[in-house]
Amino acid sequence: EALKRESRDHDAEEELRLGYVAFTRARHLLWVSSHVWRHGRVTPVGPSEFQRVVRDVLRERGGDADAWLEAPQERRANPLDDGRRAVPWPVTEQTAEALRRLAAAELVRDAAVAPALPGGPPEDAGLDLVEASLVAEWDAELDRLLAEAARDRADVVDVPLPSSLSATSLARLRDDPGLLAADLARPMPRQPSPAARFGTRFHAWVEARFGQQQLVDPDELPGRADTGIDDEDDLRQLVMLFEAGEFAERTPLAVEPPFALVLAGQVVRGRIDAVYADTDRDEDGEDRYLVVDWKTGRAQATDPLQLAVYRVAWAELVGVPVDRVRAAFFHVRTGELVEPASLPGREELERLLTDGGDPRG
Repeated sequence: EALKRESRDHDAEEELRLGYVAFTRARHLLWVSSHVWRHGRVTPVGPSEFQRVVRDVLRERGGDADAWLEAPQERRANPLDDGRRAVPWPVTEQTAEALRRLAAAELVRDAAVAPALPGGPPEDAGLDLVEASLVAEWDAELDRLLAEAARDRADVVDVPLPSSLSATSLARLRDDPGLLAADLARPMPRQPSPAARFGTRFHAWVEARFGQQQLVDPDELPGRADTGIDDEDDLRQLVMLFEAGEFAERTPLAVEPPFALVLAGQVVRGRIDAVYADTDRDEDGEDRYLVVDWKTGRAQATDPLQLAVYRVAWAELVGVPVDRVRAAFFHVRTGELVEPASLPGREELERLLTDGGDPRG
């Protein structure tokens, strides 16, 4: 009963909304009408309550409705239904189109009874060169349709990886291969994120601060934008915190350097936030590097796999052993530099792509 009352109230509100649109759009002339009967019902509904309001306003202004029909009190059939014949749909009578389809179905049944012709119709089937070519095309089309039907009914669907992956996609492959496969098979649009947009602006500010210039649009780099920045004030606060942190005066060797790392035949692409010369050197004096990934969110959750990919990529870009490259997350809000105790190397990352192994062990 409550549902019925709410439904009636909702219908009344929607009719009022429709009436408002009609009255505010008409320029010169507006006709207002409503139905008294419903098709197939024996209980009339009568004029709309809103139509009664229109009639009363007209009478107050010295006019009247052109026609008015009150609902009869007794239960009786809709008089407009008299003399009408119900016709089912779709039409079941044998129209010309139906007869043609029946004839075609008969031909198909006759062909199904005939013995199979391996290799196509014989030479004495009475087909000329053009007809034989047409039959061959039919055979090829049938083969493709059968193969497509078999794929559609298969219990397992193979989803190939794209030509290149991001570090984020590589982490999803490790954590939930099924969900990644579902997204690849049927990609869905994602709602724009204001937080990600502010994160992209923070990266752009860092680049500009150190004299770097973006050569591509940030929107073309999926996964580059950090999240966790609320608005303009929050972005300004992050800039102030960065300028007070340990990397404010350190000149990076590279900002946003792109890379394309091939792991087990799979290309992994991305950009490293920043690379610095490592101040900690061994006695041999060899160059060492520090790969840094900015984190602008309030949460401290991070994935070392991202750093592992950046670390291997930079080592191979400059041609040094991977143990000469450190990698760490820099949390801008707290000024904390977090370096994982150990990171997987190339072999462990390739194992993730070849046998689904977890490089974290």
